[in-house]
Amino acid sequence: MDLGTFGIYTFDFEHQPAARIRDAVQELEDLGWRAVWIPEALGRDAFTHAGYLLASTRRLVVVNGIARIWSREATWTHGASVLLADAYPGRHVLGLGFGGQPRPGVRPLAAMAGYLDELDAMQTPNPRPAQPVRRLLAAYGPRMLELARDRAEGAHTYHVNTAHTAQARQILGPDAFLAVEQAVLFETDPVRARALAREHLGGYLETPYNVAKFRRLGYTDDDLSGGGSDRFVDDLVFWGDPETVAGKLHGHAEAGADHVAVQVIGVEPGGSALPHWRLLADALLPGKEPAGASANRRSARAESA
Repeated sequence: MDLGTFGIYTFDFEHQPAARIRDAVQELEDLGWRAVWIPEALGRDAFTHAGYLLASTRRLVVVNGIARIWSREATWTHGASVLLADAYPGRHVLGLGFGGQPRPGVRPLAAMAGYLDELDAMQTPNPRPAQPVRRLLAAYGPRMLELARDRAEGAHTYHVNTAHTAQARQILGPDAFLAVEQAVLFETDPVRARALAREHLGGYLETPYNVAKFRRLGYTDDDLSGGGSDRFVDDLVFWGDPETVAGKLHGHAEAGADHVAVQVIGVEPGGSALPHWRLLADALLPGKEPAGASANRRSARAESA
């Protein structure tokens, strides 16, 4: 799976009309971005959304980050992902995750394993695509990362620090794919940057499972109170000028990520991050990274393992 070292992760398309989405994603492709990641959070169906982006572009890889397993039964996930794999060979990645609100009595690991069992056992009349469905699992803890290693092509993480990226790589081993989402903000004033970052992180600090995750990342109660300490905010949101932000993003790749999905924050709902994506393209895609670069990094890891 070669998505390039850097891609775009965005909630923007959840707020925009179809024509504006089409124009934006076509410009992303023209800028040289090779992958765009879309969530399933605000009401747009994961596969309809992915299909529209794929139909609007020629080369771009579209990754569901994530399609929530509670949004649809495995039958419909299977049918949709098989169709997209058949219609757009090599251009769709099925990112699956537990997602949503905590469900009392339901263990995410067991739920995901059971869902994968259903997918793998599925027998339908849908024609098999020339290339199989490629899937990643949203993972954070060791056991979910192990499941991603054993039952998918790898994992993708969300709101983690570079130390976790290194830990995830150790668990996944040299061959499994590791994609890391990272929030960024083009703001050089520390006070304003941290205020915007705290606004972005605030909702995550109100959900028990995210707070538990942050504690396991090594953050204390003091780090997680009052909107988050400077240390916490600076680790979870990279801010500064484009050169500074780009340097920090490379830290995830150096820690073992095959791909970093960059989420620009600080854009008003209904607004466009395109000006920021253009700056990121200039900072991160000089000369356009050659195809196979991330595969070469995995090969080098395997040789040194």
